Amino acid sequence: MTPFDVRILGTGIVSRAAALSLARIGLNVALQARPAGAPVSDDVRTYALNPSSVQLLEGLRAWTALPEDARTAVLDMQVQGDAHASRIEFSAWRQAVPALAWIVDAGALEDVLDAAAGFAPQVTLLAEPGPAPLTLVCEGKASLSRAQLGSRFVRHAYGHTAVAARLVADRPHAGCARQWFRAPDILGLLPFDRPEAGCSYGLVWSLPQSEAQRWLAASPEEFEAGLMAATGGEAGQLRLAGERAAWPLALGHAEPVTGPGWALLGDAAHQVHPLAGQGLNLGLADVAALAEVLADREVWRDLGDLALLRRYVRRRALPTWAMARVTDGLWHLFAHENVGWRELRNHGLSLVNHLAPVKRWLASQALDV
Repeated sequence: MTPFDVRILGTGIVSRAAALSLARIGLNVALQARPAGAPVSDDVRTYALNPSSVQLLEGLRAWTALPEDARTAVLDMQVQGDAHASRIEFSAWRQAVPALAWIVDAGALEDVLDAAAGFAPQVTLLAEPGPAPLTLVCEGKASLSRAQLGSRFVRHAYGHTAVAARLVADRPHAGCARQWFRAPDILGLLPFDRPEAGCSYGLVWSLPQSEAQRWLAASPEEFEAGLMAATGGEAGQLRLAGERAAWPLALGHAEPVTGPGWALLGDAAHQVHPLAGQGLNLGLADVAALAEVLADREVWRDLGDLALLRRYVRRRALPTWAMARVTDGLWHLFAHENVGWRELRNHGLSLVNHLAPVKRWLASQALDV
């Protein structure tokens, strides 16, 4: 008899959140340990977390364990199209919420969750977790276990690369996230407090592959000049505060997501464009849904029962499909360089900005995956 109810493969945020969530409902979890000497504190990525994700992390006691400068509230959001006058603005005050989102340091969140898993009495960290009635695969989009279980990943490459970096501005960010949607690039500045409180940003810049390589190879001075031209100086003078990172962008989903005794979570199950900042939110919503399904199971039903795991799939199918369609639709809408398309999307942004009920609905969808 195995001493574990669940084994979890993967060493990132979703795997740790899943382990802690399942331990809270009384399950014994074997969790894959991070390789020795694998620091993540120099990770330049930042995540935009919605209130549902924050609520999950609060329940796991991970949210308050984050250093204060590792989480920054987004109070306002400005999205601009190809033309300066075409924009849409969102406000936490108008939505009657404390924040539209929270920008979180990727490495800090991984460290906090890993430390919590190490202290959880019902979680055992193992280099190679052994068999268990239920296996959860949280290995990310490049998962090897997914194929071994007979699931294929259907992937459609965008031909774009995301360039990420940490920036420091010469003026305060005031909790305002800024995005520029245009052809052929999409640029996002996420307000942050590292490395300098009150005036730092996390950059995510979606570019055609050739352009991305050019900016990755550019000197810091050239890169900063390119950012100034791309943002029109609206966030102030931006200074590069560390190394740049990059990864290819794609839309993808696994088929199937579950089978007898196993399930996929997070990027192992689905991949979306980062333009809406919902990738990790989808993964944490997977965790919350699976924990609820397992907690509510019949006492006689095995954890790996396929009928039980299909309940998880059904619960997550529509939200995941809808977010994939929204992000993919937006990307294609703004990828067209045709003058007609450009006029259409710019007028659309300006129109929606003046329709308060529509804006409230759009914001509410982003606040809950």
